[in-house]
Amino acid sequence: MSETTRETGATTGTPRTTGAFRRYWTASTISHAGDAVTAVALPLVALQGLHASSLQVSLITVAQYTAWILIGLPAGVIVQRLPLRGTQVAMDVLRAVAVASVPLAWALDVLRLWQLIVVAFVVGLASVVFDVGNATLLPSIVSKEELTARNSLTSGSVSATQLGGPSLGGVLVQLCGAANGLLVDAVSYLVSAVLLRGLPRPARSAPPTTGPSVSALISEGLRYVRRHPVIRPCVAAATTVNFACGALLALAPAFLVRTLDAPAALVGVLIASEGVGSLLAAALTPRLVARVGSARALLGASLFAAVALGFVSAAGHGLGLLVFAVANAGFGAGVVVLSILTRTHRQTVTPPDLLPRVMATVRFVSWGAIPIGALAAGLTATWLGNRGALGTLSGIAFLAPLVLWASPIRTRRELT
Repeated sequence: MSETTRETGATTGTPRTTGAFRRYWTASTISHAGDAVTAVALPLVALQGLHASSLQVSLITVAQYTAWILIGLPAGVIVQRLPLRGTQVAMDVLRAVAVASVPLAWALDVLRLWQLIVVAFVVGLASVVFDVGNATLLPSIVSKEELTARNSLTSGSVSATQLGGPSLGGVLVQLCGAANGLLVDAVSYLVSAVLLRGLPRPARSAPPTTGPSVSALISEGLRYVRRHPVIRPCVAAATTVNFACGALLALAPAFLVRTLDAPAALVGVLIASEGVGSLLAAALTPRLVARVGSARALLGASLFAAVALGFVSAAGHGLGLLVFAVANAGFGAGVVVLSILTRTHRQTVTPPDLLPRVMATVRFVSWGAIPIGALAAGLTATWLGNRGALGTLSGIAFLAPLVLWASPIRTRRELT
């Protein structure tokens, strides 16, 4: 059964559907703002409150993104079989409860590293289902012709939260303590749940009394991705980039705090620099595609991201922190262009009944590389230090342009 059937008027940009998109977009933006706060606050709780090592901090990132390995594939079936809007709301509430447990445990003086890892894991599980649902929900609200622009706007708002969220997180940690700063994230999830609850219920077919098994449905999604001449190399490229992202997510806080001696408030600003590049790239992607084509834009963005990431480990103290900010912004810009173009292509060419499973398959494979990259970063840092680990693992990102240039995408102007 499919929940991607468009509501009446969804393809014409009526006021009803425009209002639905605005509600969807606002909820998504608020939720991602909270995520950005937590991305800074959770590691800083471990670093400053519990005096964790780089390897221990990396386990928080590993726990959060391991969820994609565990339920990434079934998430597509879950989203397809459960009421979409209700599932989204439930995932927001679950994340709010999990995150709120940290300041509560801190206040009671019972917070331990294992709880941070469990919270990261629960948030990760809920985010898997939520993100697959979000990607599936958008095509039910807007027309195919609007998808690139709407995906750009959504990615732009995510980039804006990446810009403001970590900065806010750093300031909150400085003023309120790392644990109490997480209360902002808990509230953001609840606000997102309220907004999503007000969306029109997506049209869905009556559930069949009999049908394919869960494993058969998952296999169908896997086969589609594996056999598609464009989606397959795009997933391979995204997987290598996400491995490098995992390494950066795991090591950036410890690299900035312990290697470069940056204060907590500045850590948030520096991590937020990714949002500057991402926001600019999201705004310019439609123009870039119009000028050079989506395939060529994808090839250039993947190479640009890899080169930018290579400069992150060259950052130094004082003014040398600007190197981190600029390189982080460049990496974010390249990744966001890659994300917009590949996501729009999948949403455009995938049959509606397959879309949730294809989205889940892609996320399972590509996002599953994030915890592997994070764990590899933590282990490598114990041998080479934070700077050496960043420099070594960032080279993986260069596999992305190599994969794309070796695929049929090399000869195309457009992905579709």
